[in-house]
Amino acid sequence: MLLERAIDSKSSADVKLYDVLPKTRKRVEYFHHPEVGNYYYGSSHPMKPARMMVTHELVLAYGVQDQMTVHKPVPVSESELCTFHSKDYIDFLRRINPENMCNMPSQMQKYNVGFVGQYDCPVFEGILSFCQRNTAGSLRGATRLGHGFSDCVINWSGGLHHAKRSEASGFCYANDIVVGIIELLKFYPRVLYIDIDIHHGDGVEEAFWYTDRVMTASFHKYGDFFPGTGD
Repeated sequence: MLLERAIDSKSSADVKLYDVLPKTRKRVEYFHHPEVGNYYYGSSHPMKPARMMVTHELVLAYGVQDQMTVHKPVPVSESELCTFHSKDYIDFLRRINPENMCNMPSQMQKYNVGFVGQYDCPVFEGILSFCQRNTAGSLRGATRLGHGFSDCVINWSGGLHHAKRSEASGFCYANDIVVGIIELLKFYPRVLYIDIDIHHGDGVEEAFWYTDRVMTASFHKYGDFFPGTGD
């Protein structure tokens, strides 16, 4: 996930070339938690959190970290996740694990999780801590943007745009984007969210459907394609 501050609004007649070219080097901040890649959806699942570690290794190999301020974000709390998600859903994510999941069939159906190899959102060890770590960069980054400490923030472990308020969906359990936007709304009157994933950013669009403070623009494949929305 990438968040960036916009230039001050001006009429088109007032905007000159030197207004849109950066006068100073942008302050870019990169958020990475070293344990975010240690979770496992299962051998047959296409979601591989370990790729986040590979991405980080590429950042280091190319020396990109020297052009940014690097942060290890503090994992978000359950109450911070509940700025969007329902408390009963977060409680469920804390309690569920591969050992006790067979005792919770109705709740698993309610929250759209299931067995490894059979569901998009399988039950694995440490689901809640995974959510707390991959949401951290988006929330902490949004806070720093709001306070004017940074011009651009990056969380390559974020972007889990399918998760709903009380339901997992499309490999996503917690919607870090919505949590981050809610934080930005404390500082700015409006937020523009641009989604360039091949899948429709349905979870984010649904979260802000009834407000004029957030505009969502999703560029995606649609029709007979997950999640089947965004036509």
